[in-house]
Amino acid sequence: MNDFLREIEKANSIVLLGHTRPDGDCVGSCLGVYNYVIDNYKDKEIDIYLDDFKQEFMFLRGADKILHQKKDKIYDLCISIDSGDLDRHGEFVTYFNTAKRTMSVDHHISNEGFGDVSFLKTECSAAAEALFTLFEEDKIGQECAESLYLGIVHDTGVFKFSNTTRQTMEIAGKLIEKGARSTFVIDGTFYKKTFKQNKMLAKALEASFLMFDGKVIVSCLTKDVFDENDATNLDTDGVVDALRITDGVEAALWMYEYPKAGTFKCSLRSNELVNVNLVAGAFGGGGHVRAAGCEIEGDKDKIILKVTDLIKEQLDSYNKL
Repeated sequence: MNDFLREIEKANSIVLLGHTRPDGDCVGSCLGVYNYVIDNYKDKEIDIYLDDFKQEFMFLRGADKILHQKKDKIYDLCISIDSGDLDRHGEFVTYFNTAKRTMSVDHHISNEGFGDVSFLKTECSAAAEALFTLFEEDKIGQECAESLYLGIVHDTGVFKFSNTTRQTMEIAGKLIEKGARSTFVIDGTFYKKTFKQNKMLAKALEASFLMFDGKVIVSCLTKDVFDENDATNLDTDGVVDALRITDGVEAALWMYEYPKAGTFKCSLRSNELVNVNLVAGAFGGGGHVRAAGCEIEGDKDKIILKVTDLIKEQLDSYNKL
């Protein structure tokens, strides 16, 4: 038995925290742990605190039990999941700060490790993949498997991103054998879009423009566009990847001003040459070599120039080789 499972065994009450603006890997990973615990440790009390997330994830067992408002409680064990640092937990970080024991599981290269026990597995494509390596394989049930499978699907872009490895595919296969419904998960949570999502994607693509001889693509939507369309950031899921696959593009910058005016969320993607983790890190963010993000306050055009200048520096360095 590893230290991860030992900490769970010792705790009577457990709280799981994911990052703000939870994506598929965050939700799937948190519910993967939740389902593993309720299947194998019947006497444990376990809660999850997350911001609102996509309705498409609600089919996972336990999704309806996720808490979105704080309550006055101290837990024996707090597990940070898929979060590069404590700030990513937003207001729910109080549970990490007050827990008797703390543990973190992550795969972001920007993570410096935190908690009483830390499992940083940067070789894994997703936090869900990292968690699979910590669970006892024969104790993973169908609901846990499907949660982890969803997490891997979303952080690999359905196995097409460069973070997909042989281990990723082998684990995905094992999860399918345990009952994860591959077609149901992929079509229902990754490819299916609402009309509003399609509309916001169209607006983001219409607003996009190329820089540096077509090697960089940029798009930004301001808060007024969200307000006019009664949309949220959840309605822009997939925009940055649609930008990234533009022919001739090496790096993509997707920015949106929501929910706070004057603050822009920046998502960065690259194909082969640019380390976007370094770019995001310059603004207090981080992530992976090919996928990262940050949050910047200020003027939209000035932010675009600052971020793309750092991308250009890497492109110029590559061209000099």
